[in-house]
Amino acid sequence: MSDSNKLVADVRTEFGKGFARRLRAAGKIPAVVYGHGSDVRHVALPAHETGLIVRHANSIIELDIDGATELVFVKDVQREPVRSIIEHIDLVVVKRGEKIEVEVPIVTDGETFSGTYLSTIVNTIRVNVDALNIPEHVTVSVAGLEDGAQIHAKDIVLPEGSELADEADLLLLTVTAVAAEEEATEEDAE
Repeated sequence: MSDSNKLVADVRTEFGKGFARRLRAAGKIPAVVYGHGSDVRHVALPAHETGLIVRHANSIIELDIDGATELVFVKDVQREPVRSIIEHIDLVVVKRGEKIEVEVPIVTDGETFSGTYLSTIVNTIRVNVDALNIPEHVTVSVAGLEDGAQIHAKDIVLPEGSELADEADLLLLTVTAVAAEEEATEEDAE
């Protein structure tokens, strides 16, 4: 784990909308830490450093809470819809070597056969992975796929140590001929 994923958290004793606003104005983000049978702990995180970490999906943070170090997984980030300011973060305690379920983005590699169109049905796939070895994405080769080709979750080669958590028959990508798409559009227009 890099030093950039280490944060010092301040324990919060005050709660409520007004306190959360004052906290954000002071450059902090309210957060909760829970999991592994421990009590829920309310903390305040430095806004700038936390914002840089949570830009990446499935982030793991090493938190220093009152001198005790905890590994936490960023479960949820709540943002203000207009200005996209982080309003609150949910953090789940993880242990080294523990497997957790995460959603990993699907990235396609290559081009389908000429005259075909690739449709993405699902953008992410759920996998069980070691908490400290979460892949950034899963690459799927679509090079040379022809009309009618379909890629299901069971067809993806997962990184070593990863297990599929989604249904094996989950449809991810399909390939269709461009001409068929154009004919359907013309028929709809009539």
